[in-house]
Amino acid sequence: MIGQAKGRNPGMPLDMGWVRATTVNRSATQRRVGSLVARRSVKKAWQAAWLLRAITLIDLTTLTGDDTPGKVRRLCAKARQPLREDLIDTLEAQSLGIMVGAVCVYHARVKEAIGALLGSGIPVAAVSTGFPAGQSAYAQRIEEIHQSVEAGADEIDIVISREHALRGDWRRLYDEVREMRAACGDAHMKAILATGELGPLWTVARASKVCMMAGADFIKTSTGKEPVNATLEVGLTMTREIRAYEELTGCQVGFKPAGGIRSAKDAVNWMILMKEELGDDWLDKRLFRFGASGLLTDIERQLSHHASGRYAARHHMPMA
Repeated sequence: MIGQAKGRNPGMPLDMGWVRATTVNRSATQRRVGSLVARRSVKKAWQAAWLLRAITLIDLTTLTGDDTPGKVRRLCAKARQPLREDLIDTLEAQSLGIMVGAVCVYHARVKEAIGALLGSGIPVAAVSTGFPAGQSAYAQRIEEIHQSVEAGADEIDIVISREHALRGDWRRLYDEVREMRAACGDAHMKAILATGELGPLWTVARASKVCMMAGADFIKTSTGKEPVNATLEVGLTMTREIRAYEELTGCQVGFKPAGGIRSAKDAVNWMILMKEELGDDWLDKRLFRFGASGLLTDIERQLSHHASGRYAARHHMPMA
């Protein structure tokens, strides 16, 4: 066994034999995803409990061209108190201290987010390395990581060079991610695969393995900017690689689906996938996050319906 199950992922030497042996049965993957969603149903008080847990797993995100200091401060205020006080009281959830898992911003907004979250314990994640395309000069991408770390980011979301995965140049991908992990220092690193641009599932599976071997603390589906983002088929493929990596090394690697996850139902489906494929450890923010901006509003509306029997209008759910 390499590494420690409860610590960070230290990575391991690149094992090309393990990478090349990776295959994915797409038909079986589709059947498994279909059965997973169809036969599971969470209702009433159980649904409310799952949705409260889902809030704690959200990386509340703003990654748009109109991000301003004021917008970041409003987002952070929502991160601190994601539910209205009257709803918390009705649900008798005061003792739970519900807050989101992290706030995710461009690295230029890291200091503003840290200032707005001071004392909350909520980590700040920064997207770096030429997000979202990863096409800027390599030295510049590494420098972005250093700048985000120096600004105080607790987590760094890096984007891989899709070219390396598409060409099967796994050594270059490994070396790149390894160097990015070193640049992150003590900040946890999430490696974004941009799966919608990688083609077949076996490429996604191999890229997942390589990033974990290079020391990624999380593997993440998407930037949220691709035409196709997080899908349950891709999620199943990546989580099974996480399981295989844990069996080989003893290290637990986190998973973050991002992009297109907008409804409470979506959130519950993803949580069911994590519970069934990886176990209860992955229903904790230490190992599972949603990358989302609009998801929280729908979860709050569903919880309001559970508490009152009525759906609240979206404008009654304050958001940044």
